[in-house]
Amino acid sequence: MPLFVQAGLWGLLGGSALVLGAAVGWFAPLPRRIVAVVMAIGAGVLISAVAFELMDEAYRQGGFDSTAAGFLGGAVVYTLANVAISRRGARHRKRSGHEDGESQSGEDGSGLAIAVGALLDGIPESIVIGVSLVGGAGVSVPTVAAVFLSNVPEGLSSSAGMRRAGRSGSYVFGVWIGIAALSGLAALLGNLALSQAAPDLLAAVNAVAAGAILAMIVDTMIPEAFADTHDFAGLVTVAGFLAAFVLSKLGG
Repeated sequence: MPLFVQAGLWGLLGGSALVLGAAVGWFAPLPRRIVAVVMAIGAGVLISAVAFELMDEAYRQGGFDSTAAGFLGGAVVYTLANVAISRRGARHRKRSGHEDGESQSGEDGSGLAIAVGALLDGIPESIVIGVSLVGGAGVSVPTVAAVFLSNVPEGLSSSAGMRRAGRSGSYVFGVWIGIAALSGLAALLGNLALSQAAPDLLAAVNAVAAGAILAMIVDTMIPEAFADTHDFAGLVTVAGFLAAFVLSKLGG
């Protein structure tokens, strides 16, 4: 199977968690604390992926200059886009059933803003999945796992908000299936576009994604996880980080 097809399928797998979360939110909402625990684990796994895979690989490929510029650039672009999306009702897009999130998600159109926010979060993650296969290297399993874990609560939160806003099931699941498909497409295109890229460009892409993902973790995932796990958020996040660290070393 061609590498770009593999990349697309892995990206689709990560994005499919949005559909899974939407189904749970629509048919059988989970307690907020369970969702928060999943979020904390995903945050830890993603931090490990940023530190030991994306940044290490970027530095190896392009050195400090490309890595530093891409890392800061990715954080700046993500933050500006996140501010714009948050002001339109997607501030708590990774939260399930929190009081503030309920009031915002119930507003007409805010569920769609959350969906756009999910796409914003997923673009750098999907591109990283695609780039990890460039050159015949295996996919980053910790990254795929972290993307999957972080996407479940996002789909859950948005589907609940859209339902309160009176959206139909076909509309809600159509939106999330579309975003999952776009996640797969982003991974596929990332692999195709960068298959012959120079090392400096690959380094910059990995670093941009790392900066955007780390900014996303701090801006959305950690606050949402802490909102319901409180004193245990750090411990659960550390457990997720350790699991991903061990997995990355065993895979290497």
